[in-house]
Amino acid sequence: MSIVNGPTPESDEAFFDDVASLKSRVRAHTDPGRKPLGKDDSAEESEDGGRARRGRPPLTRVQSSRDIDIVERTRSVDEMNRALPDMEAAYHTILSSVGEEPARQGLLKTPSRAAKALMFFTKGYQEDLQGILNDAVFDEDTDEMVIVRDIEMFSMCEHHLVPFIGKVSVGYLPNKKVLGLSKIARIVEMYSRRLQVQERLTKQIALALSEAIQPAGVAVVCEATHMCMVMRGVQKLNSKTVTSCMLGVFREDPKTREEFLTLARG
Repeated sequence: MSIVNGPTPESDEAFFDDVASLKSRVRAHTDPGRKPLGKDDSAEESEDGGRARRGRPPLTRVQSSRDIDIVERTRSVDEMNRALPDMEAAYHTILSSVGEEPARQGLLKTPSRAAKALMFFTKGYQEDLQGILNDAVFDEDTDEMVIVRDIEMFSMCEHHLVPFIGKVSVGYLPNKKVLGLSKIARIVEMYSRRLQVQERLTKQIALALSEAIQPAGVAVVCEATHMCMVMRGVQKLNSKTVTSCMLGVFREDPKTREEFLTLARG
């Protein structure tokens, strides 16, 4: 079992599309009915003494279903840069609309600064999973839980365009493949640097990891404070929102799920 605090440095065609398909849409998700690993894989485990896995059920692949359709919206750097003048003009209008004078010294460059800041806050639109992975998928004969916990996360609420800030813990059960640890943090960064709702962000991270290495299971827990609940509306300063997404063995087996949750809490 491997646990990492914070970021650190063939395929079954019946269940998974090519990783590159995630550029256009993420289509993998859990399904109540799971197909076990192939007969040959089961035989290898039997010859190996069963590899009891401390009471866990036999390895299963996270299946794909078509009940969700999360569309990827990616833009090139050039496209984003071409949009800057329009964004600056929009911020100029906003300043005037709230009763300010955009020409005064303190606000003279604010439209440009704000446009560039928003571009950075949403830089995840310029990235895709294949580019993030950069071939950092490795063959490894291990099936013990891997957890990267307390990954800092900054995102923008798509409803009010104000931040929500928190941390993400990600775990998976390898199925002959492991992912470079820093890539897990990069996946979190890519999806959080977009206009988001926390529920979708949590699921996208889990589905991306499933597409990347086709593990036996994936678990993601996200905890965040939303400025739309702190600065406006109900103004509850100490409230936190927790979301989770469990795929494969983590959804099916309560003991495996509880082990992850216990370790993720530290």
